[in-house]
Amino acid sequence: MATLTDAKRLVIKIGSALLVDAASGKLRQSWLTSLADDVARIRARGTDVVLVSSGSIALGRGVLGLPAAALPLEQSQAAAAVGQIRLARAYEEALAKHDIIAGQVLVTLEDSHDRRRYLNSRATMETMLSLGVTPIVNENDTIATDEIRYGDNDRLAAQVAVTIGADQLILLSDVDGLYTANPRISSDAKHLDIVEKITPEIEAMAGDVGSSLSKGGMITKIMAARIATEAGCAMAIALGTADSPLAALENGARTTWFAAQTDPQAARKRWIAAMKPAGSVTIDAGAQAALMRGNSLLPAGISAVTGQFGRGDIVAISDAKGVKLGQGLTRYTAAEARQIMGRRSDEIASVLGYEGRAALVHRDDMVL
Repeated sequence: MATLTDAKRLVIKIGSALLVDAASGKLRQSWLTSLADDVARIRARGTDVVLVSSGSIALGRGVLGLPAAALPLEQSQAAAAVGQIRLARAYEEALAKHDIIAGQVLVTLEDSHDRRRYLNSRATMETMLSLGVTPIVNENDTIATDEIRYGDNDRLAAQVAVTIGADQLILLSDVDGLYTANPRISSDAKHLDIVEKITPEIEAMAGDVGSSLSKGGMITKIMAARIATEAGCAMAIALGTADSPLAALENGARTTWFAAQTDPQAARKRWIAAMKPAGSVTIDAGAQAALMRGNSLLPAGISAVTGQFGRGDIVAISDAKGVKLGQGLTRYTAAEARQIMGRRSDEIASVLGYEGRAALVHRDDMVL
């Protein structure tokens, strides 16, 4: 069974009901301070941490004096605009006490469905983590409509975990895990410590009741677990209402773990291998040898470009005899690839007129 201390890259989802006091509509400052303490301790042992946080609408509605009931779309968007500033500032101040830099990432459903935007968001968060920044991710409720929104941050958190290749996802909630029935109404409900595989029986155990501030119920958490575990990310539903929720989890607090069905890198490689190439590149012997050593494909090793493809499309990689060696996600369009093929990476800016990526296909985006 997974444990929090084993995590190499961790995504933590924080719901509105944990972050915002339902009665006053104000931030639960002491709780956020304790969460920042938890994050600092986890980061200190070398774990990458990404926070997926609700709360902008809940904070904004309190400032604007809007009711706790469901809001019309325009009022939700206005509340999000007001609340997002306060939410970002609260995280910045809480993490700054530990000399941790926070960075805001606002996304919509389209960012995961559009391949180019998906790759851009992944590259941005990867760069933030490499620079020591803790990304704070939230749905961009100010512009998202019902047609282009996740609707709950459980599934958003799972998608973020998949995007960055996290090995663990923690959903902090107002319940301590999954039960065989709703424990609030059934005395026979039994807690499940671990779910090895999500079956129809497991799905049937989930209700669909959230709080007045939270959009997610147990059903959305099970959906998130399916997304995460199938991509190689273990997931936990843990009680987050008390201060220092992650410390409690590390100290053995009751929770439900959903076992990963594979590892993140293997799941990503299978996805790349299953895609149909939009074009192809031919590489020379030197580049082929570099790929066999586990390196990325640089423009210098490309001798020909075939087809029309965009950034983020799959391209086949072939040797000089036309034998397919593998395929991967290209970081350049076909037109750009033709301009920079055979060129050193430090020449890309002068050829294209703007800074580009050093590799045409990064090794993490390639299957041989």
